[in-house]
Amino acid sequence: MSVANFQPAERVRSFGTTVFAEYSALALQYNAVNLGQGFPDFAPPDFVIEAARTALISGYNQYARSAGHPRLVKAIAAVYSPLYGRDLDPLTEIVVTTGATEAIFATMQGLVNPGDEVILIEPFYDSYPAAVLMAGGTPVYVPLRPAPGATSAADWSLDMDELAAAITPRTRLLVVNTPNNPVGKVFSQTELESIASLVQERDLVVLSDEVYEWMTYDGIPHLRLATLPGMWERTITLGSAGKTFSVTGWKIGWAIAPRPLAHAVLMAHQWIPFAVTTPLQEAVGAAFEQVEERGYFAELTRMYNAKRDKLAEALAAVGLTPVIPQGSYFILVDTAHLDPAHRDAPTPTDDPRDVQICRWLTREIGVAAIPPSAFYSPGHKVLAKDVARFCFCKTDAVLDAAAQRLRQNFG
Repeated sequence: MSVANFQPAERVRSFGTTVFAEYSALALQYNAVNLGQGFPDFAPPDFVIEAARTALISGYNQYARSAGHPRLVKAIAAVYSPLYGRDLDPLTEIVVTTGATEAIFATMQGLVNPGDEVILIEPFYDSYPAAVLMAGGTPVYVPLRPAPGATSAADWSLDMDELAAAITPRTRLLVVNTPNNPVGKVFSQTELESIASLVQERDLVVLSDEVYEWMTYDGIPHLRLATLPGMWERTITLGSAGKTFSVTGWKIGWAIAPRPLAHAVLMAHQWIPFAVTTPLQEAVGAAFEQVEERGYFAELTRMYNAKRDKLAEALAAVGLTPVIPQGSYFILVDTAHLDPAHRDAPTPTDDPRDVQICRWLTREIGVAAIPPSAFYSPGHKVLAKDVARFCFCKTDAVLDAAAQRLRQNFG
Protein backbone atom coordinates (compact mmCIF):
# COMPACT_ATOMS: atom_id res chain seq x y z
CA MET A 1 0.00 0.00 0.00
CA SER A 2 1.33 3.43 -0.95
CA VAL A 3 1.00 6.10 1.73
CA ALA A 4 0.04 8.53 -1.02
CA ASN A 5 -3.04 6.40 -1.72
CA PHE A 6 -3.91 5.75 1.91
CA GLN A 7 -7.61 5.93 2.82
CA PRO A 8 -9.06 6.00 6.33
CA ALA A 9 -11.29 3.14 7.41
CA GLU A 10 -14.71 3.20 5.81
CA ARG A 11 -16.41 3.84 9.15
CA VAL A 12 -14.81 7.29 9.38
CA ARG A 13 -14.21 8.11 5.72
CA SER A 14 -17.35 10.23 5.37
CA PHE A 15 -16.53 12.42 8.39
CA GLY A 16 -15.29 15.92 7.65
CA THR A 17 -14.02 18.73 9.84
CA THR A 18 -16.55 19.67 12.51
CA VAL A 19 -18.55 22.81 11.91
CA PHE A 20 -17.17 24.20 15.17
CA ALA A 21 -13.58 24.03 13.99
CA GLU A 22 -14.50 25.66 10.69
CA TYR A 23 -16.34 28.62 12.18
CA SER A 24 -13.94 29.15 15.06
CA ALA A 25 -11.16 29.48 12.46
CA LEU A 26 -13.32 31.84 10.39
CA ALA A 27 -14.06 33.99 13.44
CA LEU A 28 -10.34 34.22 14.18
CA GLN A 29 -9.55 35.11 10.56
CA TYR A 30 -12.03 38.01 10.52
CA ASN A 31 -11.64 39.05 14.16
CA ALA A 32 -15.32 38.35 14.76
CA VAL A 33 -17.01 38.05 18.13
CA ASN A 34 -17.38 34.28 18.40
CA LEU A 35 -20.90 33.25 19.41
CA GLY A 36 -20.51 29.98 17.54
CA GLN A 37 -19.10 27.14 19.62
CA GLY A 38 -20.97 26.62 22.88
CA PHE A 39 -18.44 26.83 25.66
CA PRO A 40 -18.36 29.34 28.53
CA ASP A 41 -15.59 31.93 28.21
CA PHE A 42 -15.75 32.85 31.89
CA ALA A 43 -14.16 31.29 34.96
CA PRO A 44 -15.90 28.43 36.75
CA PRO A 45 -17.21 29.11 40.27
CA ASP A 46 -14.49 29.62 42.86
CA PHE A 47 -15.61 26.62 44.92
CA VAL A 48 -15.18 24.35 41.89
CA ILE A 49 -11.66 25.59 41.19
CA GLU A 50 -10.77 25.24 44.88
CA ALA A 51 -12.04 21.66 44.83
CA ALA A 52 -9.72 20.89 41.90
CA ARG A 53 -6.76 22.53 43.61
CA THR A 54 -7.38 20.49 46.74
CA ALA A 55 -7.74 17.27 44.77
CA LEU A 56 -4.43 17.77 42.98
CA ILE A 57 -2.48 18.19 46.19
CA SER A 58 -4.31 15.43 48.08
CA GLY A 59 -2.94 12.44 46.20
CA TYR A 60 -5.71 11.75 43.68
CA ASN A 61 -3.32 11.34 40.78
CA GLN A 62 -3.50 7.66 39.77
CA TYR A 63 -6.02 5.61 37.81
CA ALA A 64 -9.59 5.90 38.97
CA ARG A 65 -12.12 3.11 39.29
CA SER A 66 -13.22 2.46 35.71
CA ALA A 67 -16.94 3.09 36.33
CA GLY A 68 -16.22 6.25 38.30
CA HIS A 69 -14.30 7.64 41.26
CA PRO A 70 -16.18 6.72 44.47
CA ARG A 71 -16.60 10.27 45.74
CA LEU A 72 -18.11 11.41 42.45
CA VAL A 73 -20.53 8.53 41.90
CA LYS A 74 -21.72 8.83 45.50
CA ALA A 75 -22.22 12.57 45.08
CA ILE A 76 -24.13 12.06 41.82
CA ALA A 77 -26.33 9.47 43.52
CA ALA A 78 -27.00 11.87 46.41
CA VAL A 79 -28.03 14.72 44.08
CA TYR A 80 -30.08 12.69 41.61
CA SER A 81 -31.79 10.10 43.84
CA PRO A 82 -34.43 12.60 45.05
CA LEU A 83 -34.96 13.79 41.47
CA TYR A 84 -35.59 10.22 40.29
CA GLY A 85 -37.65 9.27 43.33
CA ARG A 86 -35.45 6.22 43.90
CA ASP A 87 -32.21 5.36 45.67
CA LEU A 88 -29.60 5.18 42.93
CA ASP A 89 -26.84 2.65 43.50
CA PRO A 90 -23.63 4.63 42.91
CA LEU A 91 -21.61 1.50 42.17
CA THR A 92 -23.90 -0.19 39.64
CA GLU A 93 -26.22 2.47 38.17
CA ILE A 94 -23.77 5.29 37.36
CA VAL A 95 -20.89 5.28 34.88
CA VAL A 96 -18.54 8.27 34.70
CA THR A 97 -17.29 9.01 31.18
CA THR A 98 -14.91 11.33 29.37
CA GLY A 99 -17.57 13.94 28.85
CA ALA A 100 -21.12 13.21 27.76
CA THR A 101 -19.80 12.73 24.23
CA GLU A 102 -17.96 9.58 25.29
CA ALA A 103 -21.09 8.42 27.08
CA ILE A 104 -22.92 8.70 23.76
CA PHE A 105 -20.19 6.72 22.01
CA ALA A 106 -20.01 4.08 24.74
CA THR A 107 -23.79 3.69 24.75
CA MET A 108 -23.81 3.04 21.01
CA GLN A 109 -20.91 0.60 21.29
CA GLY A 110 -22.54 -1.16 24.23
CA LEU A 111 -26.10 -1.44 22.89
CA VAL A 112 -26.13 -1.19 19.10
CA ASN A 113 -25.41 -4.22 16.93
CA PRO A 114 -24.41 -3.96 13.25
CA GLY A 115 -27.55 -3.34 11.24
CA ASP A 116 -29.57 -1.97 14.15
CA GLU A 117 -31.42 1.29 13.56
CA VAL A 118 -31.18 4.27 15.89
CA ILE A 119 -33.71 7.09 15.68
CA LEU A 120 -32.24 10.59 15.96
CA ILE A 121 -34.45 13.64 16.39
CA GLU A 122 -33.27 16.57 14.29
CA PRO A 123 -31.61 18.95 14.77
CA PHE A 124 -29.17 16.81 16.74
CA TYR A 125 -25.87 17.13 18.57
CA ASP A 126 -23.44 16.29 15.81
CA SER A 127 -21.75 13.35 17.54
CA TYR A 128 -24.94 11.26 17.46
CA PRO A 129 -24.80 10.02 13.86
CA ALA A 130 -21.04 9.45 14.00
CA ALA A 131 -21.40 7.32 17.12
CA VAL A 132 -24.19 5.28 15.52
CA LEU A 133 -22.20 4.71 12.34
CA MET A 134 -19.04 3.66 14.18
CA ALA A 135 -21.11 1.06 16.05
CA GLY A 136 -22.29 -0.34 12.72
CA GLY A 137 -25.80 1.02 13.18
CA THR A 138 -28.02 2.96 10.81
CA PRO A 139 -29.24 6.43 11.81
CA VAL A 140 -32.91 7.14 11.07
CA TYR A 141 -33.90 10.79 11.21
CA VAL A 142 -37.13 12.39 12.42
CA PRO A 143 -37.15 16.21 12.51
CA LEU A 144 -38.67 18.66 14.91
CA ARG A 145 -40.80 21.02 12.84
CA PRO A 146 -41.39 24.69 13.68
CA ALA A 147 -44.81 26.27 13.42
CA PRO A 148 -44.96 29.09 10.84
CA GLY A 149 -43.48 32.24 12.34
CA ALA A 150 -42.15 30.40 15.38
CA THR A 151 -40.78 32.77 18.03
CA SER A 152 -40.42 30.26 20.87
CA ALA A 153 -38.68 26.92 21.09
CA ALA A 154 -42.05 25.59 22.27
CA ASP A 155 -43.28 26.21 18.72
CA TRP A 156 -41.02 23.40 17.47
CA SER A 157 -42.80 20.06 17.78
CA LEU A 158 -42.27 16.37 17.14
CA ASP A 159 -44.88 14.65 14.99
CA MET A 160 -45.64 11.45 16.90
CA ASP A 161 -47.11 9.78 13.82
CA GLU A 162 -43.90 10.54 11.94
CA LEU A 163 -41.89 9.13 14.82
CA ALA A 164 -44.01 5.98 14.96
CA ALA A 165 -43.65 5.47 11.21
CA ALA A 166 -39.85 5.63 11.52
CA ILE A 167 -39.75 2.66 13.89
CA THR A 168 -39.14 -0.71 12.25
CA PRO A 169 -38.37 -4.21 13.56
CA ARG A 170 -34.68 -3.24 13.33
CA THR A 171 -35.03 -0.18 15.58
CA ARG A 172 -32.97 -0.60 18.74
CA LEU A 173 -32.63 2.84 20.29
CA LEU A 174 -34.20 6.31 20.33
CA VAL A 175 -32.13 9.37 21.24
CA VAL A 176 -33.91 12.27 22.95
CA ASN A 177 -32.20 15.58 23.77
CA THR A 178 -33.99 17.83 26.27
CA PRO A 179 -33.31 20.71 26.71
CA ASN A 180 -32.44 20.53 23.05
CA ASN A 181 -29.31 21.83 21.35
CA PRO A 182 -29.67 23.87 19.13
CA VAL A 183 -33.40 24.69 19.35
CA GLY A 184 -33.56 25.26 23.10
CA LYS A 185 -36.76 23.22 23.31
CA VAL A 186 -37.70 21.64 26.64
CA PHE A 187 -39.95 18.67 25.98
CA SER A 188 -43.22 18.95 27.91
CA GLN A 189 -44.73 16.24 30.07
CA THR A 190 -47.35 15.54 27.40
CA GLU A 191 -44.65 15.14 24.72
CA LEU A 192 -42.51 12.91 26.92
CA GLU A 193 -45.50 10.77 27.87
CA SER A 194 -46.28 10.26 24.18
CA ILE A 195 -42.66 9.27 23.53
CA ALA A 196 -42.68 6.95 26.55
CA SER A 197 -45.88 5.25 25.41
CA LEU A 198 -44.46 4.62 21.95
CA VAL A 199 -41.11 3.42 23.30
CA GLN A 200 -42.78 0.89 25.58
CA GLU A 201 -45.21 -0.24 22.89
CA ARG A 202 -42.33 -0.92 20.47
CA ASP A 203 -39.94 -2.23 23.16
CA LEU A 204 -37.13 0.29 22.58
CA VAL A 205 -34.32 1.68 24.72
CA VAL A 206 -33.87 5.46 25.07
CA LEU A 207 -30.70 7.49 25.35
CA SER A 208 -31.86 10.70 27.04
CA ASP A 209 -29.27 13.45 26.65
CA GLU A 210 -30.05 15.93 29.43
CA VAL A 211 -26.76 17.81 29.74
CA TYR A 212 -28.53 21.22 29.82
CA GLU A 213 -30.85 20.08 32.62
CA TRP A 214 -30.02 22.98 34.95
CA MET A 215 -30.60 25.64 32.29
CA THR A 216 -34.35 26.14 31.86
CA TYR A 217 -36.13 29.49 31.88
CA ASP A 218 -39.44 31.23 32.50
CA GLY A 219 -40.40 28.74 35.18
CA ILE A 220 -40.39 25.82 32.73
CA PRO A 221 -39.35 22.63 34.54
CA HIS A 222 -36.93 20.08 33.18
CA LEU A 223 -38.65 16.69 33.24
CA ARG A 224 -36.52 13.56 33.31
CA LEU A 225 -37.77 10.90 30.91
CA ALA A 226 -36.56 8.09 33.18
CA THR A 227 -38.98 9.21 35.91
CA LEU A 228 -42.09 8.46 33.84
CA PRO A 229 -43.90 5.20 34.58
CA GLY A 230 -42.21 2.25 32.92
CA MET A 231 -39.24 4.28 31.67
CA TRP A 232 -36.54 3.76 34.31
CA GLU A 233 -35.93 0.21 33.09
CA ARG A 234 -35.28 1.31 29.49
CA THR A 235 -33.56 4.72 29.79
CA ILE A 236 -29.92 5.80 29.90
CA THR A 237 -29.70 9.44 31.05
CA LEU A 238 -26.63 11.58 30.37
CA GLY A 239 -25.28 14.47 32.42
CA SER A 240 -22.28 16.77 32.13
CA ALA A 241 -20.00 18.52 34.59
CA GLY A 242 -18.83 20.71 31.72
CA LYS A 243 -22.31 22.19 31.35
CA THR A 244 -23.21 22.07 35.04
CA PHE A 245 -20.08 23.76 36.38
CA SER A 246 -18.82 25.63 33.27
CA VAL A 247 -15.76 23.39 32.94
CA THR A 248 -16.12 21.93 29.44
CA GLY A 249 -12.37 21.30 29.23
CA TRP A 250 -12.51 18.89 32.16
CA LYS A 251 -14.50 16.38 30.06
CA ILE A 252 -16.42 14.77 32.91
CA GLY A 253 -19.78 13.26 32.04
CA TRP A 254 -21.92 10.42 33.34
CA ALA A 255 -24.62 7.95 32.43
CA ILE A 256 -27.36 7.04 34.90
CA ALA A 257 -29.21 3.82 34.10
CA PRO A 258 -30.58 0.60 35.57
CA ARG A 259 -27.88 -1.97 36.23
CA PRO A 260 -28.14 -3.97 32.95
CA LEU A 261 -27.95 -0.86 30.76
CA ALA A 262 -25.24 0.76 32.89
CA HIS A 263 -23.24 -2.47 32.63
CA ALA A 264 -23.50 -2.38 28.82
CA VAL A 265 -22.17 1.18 28.79
CA LEU A 266 -19.35 0.19 31.17
CA MET A 267 -18.34 -2.78 29.04
CA ALA A 268 -17.62 -0.37 26.17
CA HIS A 269 -16.25 2.43 28.35
CA GLN A 270 -13.56 0.21 29.87
CA TRP A 271 -11.96 -0.15 26.43
CA ILE A 272 -12.29 3.49 25.37
CA PRO A 273 -10.55 5.56 28.09
CA PHE A 274 -10.71 2.81 30.80
CA ALA A 275 -11.02 5.54 33.42
CA VAL A 276 -11.56 9.29 33.63
CA THR A 277 -9.17 11.85 35.12
CA THR A 278 -9.07 11.13 38.84
CA PRO A 279 -8.42 14.57 40.42
CA LEU A 280 -11.11 16.20 38.30
CA GLN A 281 -13.61 13.51 39.28
CA GLU A 282 -12.69 14.16 42.91
CA ALA A 283 -13.25 17.88 42.33
CA VAL A 284 -16.65 17.44 40.66
CA GLY A 285 -17.71 15.15 43.48
CA ALA A 286 -16.71 17.79 46.04
CA ALA A 287 -18.53 20.46 44.02
CA PHE A 288 -21.75 18.43 43.90
CA GLU A 289 -21.60 18.06 47.67
CA GLN A 290 -21.83 21.85 47.98
CA VAL A 291 -24.50 22.78 45.42
CA GLU A 292 -27.48 22.61 47.76
CA GLU A 293 -26.06 24.78 50.53
CA ARG A 294 -24.85 27.32 47.98
CA GLY A 295 -28.12 27.44 46.03
CA TYR A 296 -25.93 26.92 43.00
CA PHE A 297 -28.41 25.56 40.47
CA ALA A 298 -30.86 28.42 40.99
CA GLU A 299 -28.03 30.93 40.57
CA LEU A 300 -26.85 29.20 37.38
CA THR A 301 -30.35 29.49 35.94
CA ARG A 302 -30.62 33.19 36.86
CA MET A 303 -27.27 33.96 35.26
CA TYR A 304 -28.10 32.26 31.97
CA ASN A 305 -31.62 33.69 31.91
CA ALA A 306 -30.14 37.19 31.98
CA LYS A 307 -27.62 36.34 29.26
CA ARG A 308 -30.37 34.84 27.10
CA ASP A 309 -32.44 38.01 27.39
CA LYS A 310 -29.44 40.24 26.67
CA LEU A 311 -28.57 38.45 23.43
CA ALA A 312 -32.20 38.06 22.34
CA GLU A 313 -32.78 41.80 22.69
CA ALA A 314 -29.63 42.61 20.70
CA LEU A 315 -30.65 40.27 17.89
CA ALA A 316 -34.23 41.51 17.75
CA ALA A 317 -33.03 45.12 17.63
CA VAL A 318 -31.43 44.52 14.22
CA GLY A 319 -34.29 42.49 12.80
CA LEU A 320 -32.98 39.01 13.54
CA THR A 321 -36.09 37.56 15.17
CA PRO A 322 -34.99 35.14 17.89
CA VAL A 323 -36.60 31.82 18.66
CA ILE A 324 -36.63 32.27 22.44
CA PRO A 325 -35.18 29.13 24.03
CA GLN A 326 -36.86 27.40 26.95
CA GLY A 327 -33.54 25.86 27.92
CA SER A 328 -29.85 25.36 26.98
CA TYR A 329 -27.59 28.30 26.07
CA PHE A 330 -28.37 28.66 22.38
CA ILE A 331 -30.66 30.92 20.37
CA LEU A 332 -31.85 30.29 16.83
CA VAL A 333 -32.72 33.34 14.74
CA ASP A 334 -34.87 33.74 11.66
CA THR A 335 -32.77 34.76 8.63
CA ALA A 336 -35.47 34.30 5.98
CA HIS A 337 -35.58 38.03 5.21
CA LEU A 338 -31.86 38.21 4.40
CA ASP A 339 -30.94 38.13 0.73
CA PRO A 340 -28.38 35.37 0.18
CA ALA A 341 -27.58 36.40 -3.39
CA HIS A 342 -24.24 37.99 -2.50
CA ARG A 343 -23.81 36.77 1.03
CA ASP A 344 -20.94 34.44 0.17
CA ALA A 345 -19.00 36.92 -1.99
CA PRO A 346 -16.31 37.09 -3.16
CA THR A 347 -16.46 33.30 -3.62
CA PRO A 348 -20.03 32.17 -4.33
CA THR A 349 -20.65 28.52 -3.49
CA ASP A 350 -23.34 25.88 -3.73
CA ASP A 351 -23.31 25.47 0.03
CA PRO A 352 -26.62 25.50 1.90
CA ARG A 353 -28.19 28.90 2.41
CA ASP A 354 -27.62 28.91 6.18
CA VAL A 355 -23.90 28.21 5.62
CA GLN A 356 -23.61 31.21 3.30
CA ILE A 357 -25.53 33.43 5.70
CA CYS A 358 -23.35 32.43 8.66
CA ARG A 359 -20.17 33.07 6.70
CA TRP A 360 -21.49 36.51 5.83
CA LEU A 361 -22.42 37.20 9.45
CA THR A 362 -18.92 36.26 10.53
CA ARG A 363 -17.05 38.10 7.80
CA GLU A 364 -19.15 41.24 7.24
CA ILE A 365 -21.07 41.72 10.48
CA GLY A 366 -18.28 40.53 12.75
CA VAL A 367 -20.36 38.09 14.82
CA ALA A 368 -19.85 34.37 14.29
CA ALA A 369 -22.82 32.02 14.32
CA ILE A 370 -23.19 28.33 13.46
CA PRO A 371 -25.27 27.11 10.49
CA PRO A 372 -27.78 24.58 11.89
CA SER A 373 -27.76 22.47 8.73
CA ALA A 374 -24.71 20.82 10.35
CA PHE A 375 -27.18 19.26 12.78
CA TYR A 376 -29.40 17.69 10.11
CA SER A 377 -29.15 14.68 7.83
CA PRO A 378 -28.51 15.42 4.13
CA GLY A 379 -32.16 14.91 3.27
CA HIS A 380 -33.37 17.40 5.85
CA LYS A 381 -30.72 20.15 5.66
CA VAL A 382 -33.21 22.32 3.80
CA LEU A 383 -35.17 22.65 7.05
CA ALA A 384 -32.32 24.81 8.40
CA LYS A 385 -32.05 27.17 5.45
CA ASP A 386 -33.62 30.15 7.25
CA VAL A 387 -32.01 29.91 10.70
CA ALA A 388 -28.65 30.59 12.36
CA ARG A 389 -27.51 29.52 15.83
CA PHE A 390 -25.89 31.85 18.36
CA CYS A 391 -24.75 30.92 21.86
CA PHE A 392 -24.98 33.11 24.96
CA CYS A 393 -22.67 31.25 27.37
CA LYS A 394 -20.28 34.20 27.20
CA THR A 395 -19.27 37.07 29.45
CA ASP A 396 -21.52 40.10 29.41
CA ALA A 397 -18.62 42.03 27.87
CA VAL A 398 -18.52 39.64 24.91
CA LEU A 399 -22.30 39.75 24.50
CA ASP A 400 -22.18 43.55 24.62
CA ALA A 401 -19.42 43.57 21.99
CA ALA A 402 -21.55 41.35 19.78
CA ALA A 403 -24.51 43.71 20.23
CA GLN A 404 -22.34 46.64 19.23
CA ARG A 405 -21.11 44.86 16.09
CA LEU A 406 -24.70 44.02 15.15
CA ARG A 407 -25.82 47.65 15.60
CA GLN A 408 -22.87 49.06 13.68
CA ASN A 409 -22.74 46.67 10.75
CA PHE A 410 -26.29 45.47 10.16
CA GLY A 411 -28.36 47.17 7.56
